[in-house]
Amino acid sequence: MRTIQLPPRCDRAAAEALLPEFQAALGAGALSIDASEAKQIGQAMLQLLVSARRTGDGAHINPSPALIEAARLTGLEAALFDGSVA
Repeated sequence: MRTIQLPPRCDRAAAEALLPEFQAALGAGALSIDASEAKQIGQAMLQLLVSARRTGDGAHINPSPALIEAARLTGLEAALFDGSVA
């Protein structure tokens, strides 16, 4: 399983920089996203994470408290997490 580490600041620039890595990883089987260090989560990163969850074999996300809160505020908990988080 491939793991992608998210940076502390997950803004549009970070989403754009990580997009090629996500695209390559999602075509190669299971993907784990380590968001445990993410402190700021922007809309573009949320969109990228939802897309990763819905593509191919999907992705498992290890969230930070900031990501859990962003998902709660936007109503994306079910789209981002397996149910054991938040």
